[in-house]
Amino acid sequence: MEQKLFTELRPLYVTTKESPNEIRIRIRMRDLIDPEILRRAVDMTMKRYPYFCVELQKKEGRYVFAENHRPVVITDSLHGVDLNSEDSNYHMIAFCRKDNWIVLDVFHGMTDGTGAYEVVRTLLYYYCSERYNVKLKEEGIRLVGDEIPEEEWIDPVVSRTDLPSPKQNELMSDALNLITEAGLKEDHCHTVYSIAISETEFMRFNLDNDGSPGTMFSLLLSRAIAKLFPEAGNTIRIALCVNQRKALHAPLAHQSLVGGVMLEYKDKMRDCSLDKQATAYREMVFAQTQEDNVLMGIASFKGINGMLLTKESDQERLGIVSYINSLASKLTTATVSYVGKADYKEAEQYIRDFRLWTSPMGNNLLVEISAVNGRFTLDFLQSFSSPVIVNSFLKELDESGIIYDLQDVNELELPNIQLPWTM
Repeated sequence: MEQKLFTELRPLYVTTKESPNEIRIRIRMRDLIDPEILRRAVDMTMKRYPYFCVELQKKEGRYVFAENHRPVVITDSLHGVDLNSEDSNYHMIAFCRKDNWIVLDVFHGMTDGTGAYEVVRTLLYYYCSERYNVKLKEEGIRLVGDEIPEEEWIDPVVSRTDLPSPKQNELMSDALNLITEAGLKEDHCHTVYSIAISETEFMRFNLDNDGSPGTMFSLLLSRAIAKLFPEAGNTIRIALCVNQRKALHAPLAHQSLVGGVMLEYKDKMRDCSLDKQATAYREMVFAQTQEDNVLMGIASFKGINGMLLTKESDQERLGIVSYINSLASKLTTATVSYVGKADYKEAEQYIRDFRLWTSPMGNNLLVEISAVNGRFTLDFLQSFSSPVIVNSFLKELDESGIIYDLQDVNELELPNIQLPWTM
C-alpha cells in the first residue's frame, strides 16, 4: 500500500545532518542481548507494523512511502546506520544492539513517542518471551495476527475536513534564549545529561503540590532558569508537548501527532509558593488543551503542509520550513516532552535503564521524560555542553527534597537521515 506524505512533510524538511529529526530509544536490558532472538523479535515486530516498513520515493513530484520488503536492519553497534540509505535497506526505521543495550531509531515525521512506544512494547514482548522462556500476558500489546484497524493507518489530520479556523496569531513576545541572551557558550557539542527519580516519590511530591509530571518538571525547570538569569528581560516560556490524538478522536493513529502548550513563568508568579505556581501552570495547560484550541493548532499545521504541497521544488519547501522554524524557535526557552507512563507490561522487570533521545530544535533545550519500571528518567538534550542549566535544575530538586541520581553524561549521537536533496 502506497502512502502519500502529508503529516510527515514539515518534519521531513526540518531534518538536517546536524539535527536529524528522529527518535532514538535506548533500552538497557538486565542481561546481554541474544542477537538471534533479537533478530526474530524484530522480524515479528515489523510484521505487525507494515506501515513502518516503507521506503521514501518521489512520484510525479510528490513524496510517498512505498512498501519496502527488505529486512529491517539490526547493527552490532550503538552508532546505528543512516536511515533511508543503502545501509538501512532504505528503511526509515532501524535497530542496534551492543552488550545489554537495544536501540530503536525511527524518523520522527513517521511517528512520535506514543507510536514508538507501541513498537517497543511489541518488540519487548517477543524478545523477552523467548529470551527468558516465559509466557508474558498479551493484553494491551499489538501482536502479529491482530487485525490491523483502519484507524492505525489513516492520517487523521489529512482526513479531517471540519477543523475550526485557526485563530489569528496573537503577537507573542520573544522568549529568553539560553544561548544568545543568557550568555551560554554555543560550542556545538550536542550533549545529554540523564537524571533518574523515583516515580513513587515524585508522584507523592506532585500530589502535595497540586502538580502533574509534565507541568511540575516544566515548573522546576522554569524556576531553575529564572534563578540563573534573574536580570533577563525576555519571558521564560516552556513549550510542553501535547498528544493530539485525544482531540482528533484518533487514539490508534501511528502518525507524529504532537502539539504544544506555552507555559509562561510570569513575573507575578515568582514570589508565589510552589503549589500556587503549579496550580497556575496546570490552569494554563487546561485552557490550552481544550479540544477546540488543540484542533485550531492542528488546522494551522495542516495549512502549512498544504502550502508546502503547492511548491514545486524541494528548495522552495526547505526555505518555507526554515523561515517558519526560525520564527518559532524565538518563542520558547525550552521544551519539555512527556509521553506518559510507558507501561511495557511484564517485560519491564527485564529493563535496567531507558532513554528517549531526539534533536533539540535550534538552540533550545529539550527535556525528554520517560516513566519506565518505577522511575522517571529525564534526558536533558542540549545543543551545547555546559552543565549550568542541569546544575540549577538539580539544585531545585535538592531544595524540594527530591532525591535523584545523575546517571551519566553522553554525546547526543543520532544517526543521519539521508534525504533526496542531500544525496
